[in-house]
Amino acid sequence: MSSQATPTARPAFAHLAVLDGWRGISIVCVLAAHLLPLGPARFHFNASIANFGMVMFFTLSGYLITSTLLARPSVSDFLIRRLCRIVPLAWLYLLFALPLAAVPLAHYLPMFLFYGNLPPFALDPVDAQFWSLCVEMQFYLFLALLATLFPRRWPVFLPLTALAVTTLRILTHTHISILTWYRADEILAGGILALLATRYPAYFQTHFGPLSAARLRQFLFPVGFLLLFLACEPASGPIQYLRPYLSAALIGITVFDPDNRVYAPLRGSILAFLASISYSLYILHSTMMVGGFDPANKILKYERRAFGFLLLFLFAWLSTRFYESAWIAWGKSLIRRRHQHPA
Repeated sequence: MSSQATPTARPAFAHLAVLDGWRGISIVCVLAAHLLPLGPARFHFNASIANFGMVMFFTLSGYLITSTLLARPSVSDFLIRRLCRIVPLAWLYLLFALPLAAVPLAHYLPMFLFYGNLPPFALDPVDAQFWSLCVEMQFYLFLALLATLFPRRWPVFLPLTALAVTTLRILTHTHISILTWYRADEILAGGILALLATRYPAYFQTHFGPLSAARLRQFLFPVGFLLLFLACEPASGPIQYLRPYLSAALIGITVFDPDNRVYAPLRGSILAFLASISYSLYILHSTMMVGGFDPANKILKYERRAFGFLLLFLFAWLSTRFYESAWIAWGKSLIRRRHQHPA
């Protein structure tokens, strides 16, 4: 797209390749932060990269989930789609991982019902990554409840709730947390982005596109990237309160001008592939942090993890291609049958 061209109107929730790029970057950041040494401990690179990947993950989720419910308002259909997408692999993993790791029986119910990130906490090394899945599932239920109680007004509650969560974080000096009431603003910020893309798509595509083509390449995009990374640094102080909104702004820049050649790397096939198997990678990757993949000897640890990465990507692809896709297809067929036979 030339710098002077007017962007072509597109459906508000058309598939955007740039979002696959962000999702691919998100999972790469999480895997690297959890499984690789990224620098001297005093620089907090692993924590910063993990926070960067997670805020991207949450923002994308908030954007896509809110977009889905706006485009297809049926709450029951929404819940069927989300449960069929999330639960089958999560439960299958827990069914194998918890007994093998001798996890206390008291932890089973919180993990299977996705509230293990809440006090008194039920997270163990083999399922530590499930804290974010718990936040996600709780957000789905919150959104479904809002849409049921306030079918027309529920979008209004998203920015209000985001503001309430961020205010609570500021008042309690909580820069980052796995507790839902201290972390949900990262998902809600993505929901706010979806509302903007719905309510004002023509305005942003007409005015923001040329601005980004002419100036964003030189200033806004890289500066936004650096500011977000700074907000993900554990020692950066109060700027961390802005992390959800900096993430939504950075992704929003690409959402409202997705065809800009500046973002060509985000539309690459490698990131698209990583995005397609990102959920499986996220669920399965903690197996590389326990047992034989985590010996005391660091050299041996990373030698084994090199092989572990091959297994991780293989099983993630197999899960996505055969297991998860079958459940997603079943959910879609269930929705079709419900609409064909409402009774």
